[in-house]
Amino acid sequence: MLRGFAICLLIAGFSSSGSAAADPPRPPNVLMIAIDDLNDWVGCLGGHPQVKTPAIDALAARGVLFANAHCQAPLCNPSRASLLTGLRPSTTGIYALRPGIREVPALRDCVTLPQHFKSAGYFTFLCGKIFHDGSLAVADRDETADVWRDGPGMPKPAEKFVHPPQDHPLMDWGPFPEEDRQQADWKIADMAIDALNQAPGDRPFFGAVGFRLPHVPCYASQKWFDLYPLAGLQLPAVRDDDRSDVPDFAWYLHWDLPEPRLSWIRSAGQWAPLVRAYLASISFVDSQIARVLAALRASGHADDTIVVLWSDHGFHLGEKQITGKNTLWERSTRVPLIVAGPGVSPGGRCDQPVELLDIYPTLVEHCGLPPRGGLEGHSLVPQLVDPRQPRLWPAITTHNRFNHAVRSEHHRYIRYADGSEEFYDLQADPHEWSNLAGDPAQRENLAAHRHWLPAINAEPVAGSATRLLVEEDGVWKWEGRAIDPAVLEK
Repeated sequence: MLRGFAICLLIAGFSSSGSAAADPPRPPNVLMIAIDDLNDWVGCLGGHPQVKTPAIDALAARGVLFANAHCQAPLCNPSRASLLTGLRPSTTGIYALRPGIREVPALRDCVTLPQHFKSAGYFTFLCGKIFHDGSLAVADRDETADVWRDGPGMPKPAEKFVHPPQDHPLMDWGPFPEEDRQQADWKIADMAIDALNQAPGDRPFFGAVGFRLPHVPCYASQKWFDLYPLAGLQLPAVRDDDRSDVPDFAWYLHWDLPEPRLSWIRSAGQWAPLVRAYLASISFVDSQIARVLAALRASGHADDTIVVLWSDHGFHLGEKQITGKNTLWERSTRVPLIVAGPGVSPGGRCDQPVELLDIYPTLVEHCGLPPRGGLEGHSLVPQLVDPRQPRLWPAITTHNRFNHAVRSEHHRYIRYADGSEEFYDLQADPHEWSNLAGDPAQRENLAAHRHWLPAINAEPVAGSATRLLVEEDGVWKWEGRAIDPAVLEK
């Protein structure tokens, strides 16, 4: 099958020498834009009615919006490791914030997505947070990218704005700093713009820029907060009894975390300020995406570059009684995924389930690179040409060993390590308020979703640490400490 970009370029008569008869068409460039902790609060996804994301929305309008896209893990390191290696967390055993992929003997020689493009002759550059912070040693970077530019950490005020029960330095939100140029993400955008301008003209480039917001601390200058006045600010829809039909084991997946519970942010009067700060951070990041895309246009490469925008996982802001990620529910797993560029149907929308795992095989096929064996995702090239093309697979998210969510087009099935289950009809119940796992009428539907549970459930790799849940001698332990099921931390 001819690839979408090849069809487009051949019709245009494009080639590196200007003679389609003399030379094969030059493959497209790739620009990946990664966003940290962004859920579906994006204009084109409709996750929050007041959010303002003009740059992301414009990108979706000229490409395909995958409106039912999901991460492989609701946590930075395993999610990014999965996307960049093309392997599920349940295959690699990377479930926690440590270790990085090159510290795992079985993954020492695994060819990552940017590495595959580099070996195919692409000029590769990574700016900001693409791999999880610190997960790839400096000695391992040359094999991955020609240019690697770490972004700076977030600026911090002299005193925190907020002091939740676990007063972690990252758990903060408020208007800071005064100027956008002081922000880490402004500087990361600068790095990406410079890298675009320095890319050699004699070969295609694979570039990636990773922004830090809206990951906590949610800081943005005052003008972004002004977009979302507290008066009239819409808060997420929640039910106080939402977890009455949810297995207790669901708490184990986020047992003891610095992200505060809804009960605290309500009592402290911080629910609206947190929602406002999250929205402000999103709009600021959107403005930096606009800067990078403007630089791409100015470089003359907008028409021959595939742009892929994604977030590593979602984020709760009160739903299911929590803030943060680390769950297998929709708010934590659903992410933006947009692909635009040559060979991509403009203004397309795909509502079938897709995974971040699909990005690796999609780019390999669309750019005509040598195929890689062993990738566990499925190419989205058919949907880039026609978003209505059917897909045969659900999206699967894993959080620690034996805990999985299976997301089909209209349903979510969750199976926990103790065998307990949840099942939601997302057409009738988009907030996942009614667990149907015990409904006899759902017996066949449940069986169809259980079929997709991963057959491989690797043990956590050596060195696994931070947000790790394991069973030892019949006792469940969170980060090495025994969980007392009689004391649910709500």
